[in-house]
Amino acid sequence: MTAREHYSVTEAADYLGTSVRFIRRLVADRRVTFYKVGRHVRFKRADLEAFVQAGKVEAITVESVQRDLWRVA
Repeated sequence: MTAREHYSVTEAADYLGTSVRFIRRLVADRRVTFYKVGRHVRFKRADLEAFVQAGKVEAITVESVQRDLWRVA
C-alpha cells in the first residue's frame, strides 16, 4: 500500500491519531496548512508532518539543563 499525498479531514484525523473535531479546530484557528477544493478541505501529508514537527519537544538532558542554568547565571 502506498502513502497518499492528500487527505480529507477524516483521513487526516486518522493519520494523526486525533479526532475529527480537533482537525476542524486546527483549520478554524488556521494552525495547520490546508487546501480548499470547492467546499472540501484537504491536507498534504508533508503539511501534517510539519505541524507535528512544530510541536516537537526535546527530552531534557544533563547538558541542556547545564546550558540553561549557565544562561540564567
